[in-house]
Amino acid sequence: MDYIKWDDSYSVGINLIDNQHKKLIRILNKVIEHSEMDVRSKVVAEVLTEMTSYASYHFESEEKYLVKLGKEELDLHRKEHQFFLKETAEFCFETMNNKQTLPKEVKVFLRRWLLNHILKSDMKLKNLKIDE
Repeated sequence: MDYIKWDDSYSVGINLIDNQHKKLIRILNKVIEHSEMDVRSKVVAEVLTEMTSYASYHFESEEKYLVKLGKEELDLHRKEHQFFLKETAEFCFETMNNKQTLPKEVKVFLRRWLLNHILKSDMKLKNLKIDE
């Protein structure tokens, strides 16, 4: 599977959020790079921890902007964020159980979820007028 390169089609027009998305893509590319490693590898654990931690930070930032879209949209978006954090936490747990297919599963999940989330859900931020 190829690495993901930032493309302007991923931009929501808010520098802070775009820069955070770029970092999430860099972390995802680390997952792609190490997806053939043994699940017990220290690198796999470190990358999963980094993704979970940074995503949590990013979601907090993003939700501050989402408030402007209204409660219904914010609640929907929060559910997507909670699902992501639940799944990544489960992946972390599965590393402790030495699930050997995990690195590949993580790669597929993160790639699909992250790009789908940015290109669909986060694009709603494009309509906001933000003073940066």
